[in-house]
Amino acid sequence: MEFQHLQELLEEKAQQYNQPGFIPNDPVSIPHAYTKKQDIEIAGFWAAVLAWGQRKTIIRKCRELFDCMDNSPHDFVLHHQENDLKPFLDFKHRTFNSVDALYFIAFFRRFYQTHNSLEEAFLLDWKENDMHVGKALSGFHRFFCDHEDFPSRTRKHIASPERNSACKRLNMFLRWMVRKDGKGVDFGIWDRISPSQLICPCDVHVDRVARKLGLISRKQTDWKTALELTESLKRFDPADPVRYDFALFGLGIEGVF
Repeated sequence: MEFQHLQELLEEKAQQYNQPGFIPNDPVSIPHAYTKKQDIEIAGFWAAVLAWGQRKTIIRKCRELFDCMDNSPHDFVLHHQENDLKPFLDFKHRTFNSVDALYFIAFFRRFYQTHNSLEEAFLLDWKENDMHVGKALSGFHRFFCDHEDFPSRTRKHIASPERNSACKRLNMFLRWMVRKDGKGVDFGIWDRISPSQLICPCDVHVDRVARKLGLISRKQTDWKTALELTESLKRFDPADPVRYDFALFGLGIEGVF
């Protein structure tokens, strides 16, 4: 497809899906249930981590999870008692189980006791002039896992570029937190990381459509593939390439490609 026609297609589909009607049937609806910054961060992070499988199931399991926190995640992680953790012993979504859930709660408790925003956890190895968020993701992975009580099984839920993962779910979370476009889907509540540094989340729909459109040439889907896709999208908008995630995802859902 010629550059101009491809750009027009991506622009059209990005506008079609990057609007409030997209929210109810997507995991981003989970953090949209909250207005407090820390609640949005916790709900958004957890919803992104659990975002594999059917979207209806993801949303249902996330609601189940936050019901266990009386739908006040920030207050819960800071002030819960040991007895309040019992409902999480039965929680499971795919390979995410109670061991993982309890560590997530413990991590958030430690973190928010001394920090105001989860953005700070992604800035440990990040520099303002970094080309992309790769170092931010790697630094967060080390920080999240670096505790004496960290269960080794939980590592698989927090991806890292250093392990050559495409980091789809964390990249999606960063998109939610960083992008500021006033369209109503992404929150834009973080200020340090720039939209130009974001990497496009590569899920099954985005990957398939991107290959059909010639935006990806690599055969496998890994961190290098995510970088390749983002570089391709920068041809159309270097300041905010990840907004085309909406277009690629939408085309995949439509089954056009």
